[in-house]
Amino acid sequence: MALNLTLKVHPVVLFQIVDAFERRNARAYRVIGTLLGSVEKGVVEATNCFCVPHKEHEDIVEAELVYAKDMYEMNQQVNKQEIIVGWWATGDTVTSHSSVIHEYYSRECPNPVHMTLDTTLQGAHLGLKAFINVSVGVPGGKQGSCFTPIPVEVICYEPEVVSLRLCQKTISLNQKCVEPTDDLQRIVEAAENLKGLIDGVLSYVEDVIMGKREADNEIGRALLSMVHSVPKMSSEQFQNMFNTNVKDLLMVLSLAQLVHTQLQLNEKLTFLSTI
Repeated sequence: MALNLTLKVHPVVLFQIVDAFERRNARAYRVIGTLLGSVEKGVVEATNCFCVPHKEHEDIVEAELVYAKDMYEMNQQVNKQEIIVGWWATGDTVTSHSSVIHEYYSRECPNPVHMTLDTTLQGAHLGLKAFINVSVGVPGGKQGSCFTPIPVEVICYEPEVVSLRLCQKTISLNQKCVEPTDDLQRIVEAAENLKGLIDGVLSYVEDVIMGKREADNEIGRALLSMVHSVPKMSSEQFQNMFNTNVKDLLMVLSLAQLVHTQLQLNEKLTFLSTI
């Protein structure tokens, strides 16, 4: 059993788990499901999941395994790269029924990961934990197993970052629906965000020079590495490079709008010809 596994979870998995918890049966106190993703060099990356209906009694667990199998087969038709990497459950602890459920997933994949998501919002946040099942016991004697914690972190692809920032706007603007911004607006927002970060760095450096704040060696090394990573160029060269990239972006946007208009005209002409 590999003990050096690390679980990396994508935001879409967390959203799906929360949605399944909100849609649960009124009598169900927790929800379980299958984790899908990939495993490479000791890193388990969970990119998708689905809920598995089940009922937990005092001494037994009833899960719709046929449903779980059908859902996995349908997902394989869409994305063959996603395989079963473990299972998830809502809550912040491992229950007495977890070993029974984990035994099923041990037959579906090697070294399955068990992830828990605390949907009760204790401490005003979603508690995220991950475990693997490790065999324990004395050689030649009784054998057992226990769930051992493993590192877990949330990672994002670039498109996911854009979606998360759009979701954050619904909170700041107090609106349930926010229209996606175009490329130019995202550039403006990124420039404003970058300006705020630069102002913060300049404020820190000025405070250190004036003796208002104690210098941090790690921050200094990070700033030095950042400065060395930027190619040396004059303000005119930077402005020419920026203007060139903006012109390329505007050209791509214009071509995309022309193609969209052409497709709409073609669709209407085709519809009129069939009348």
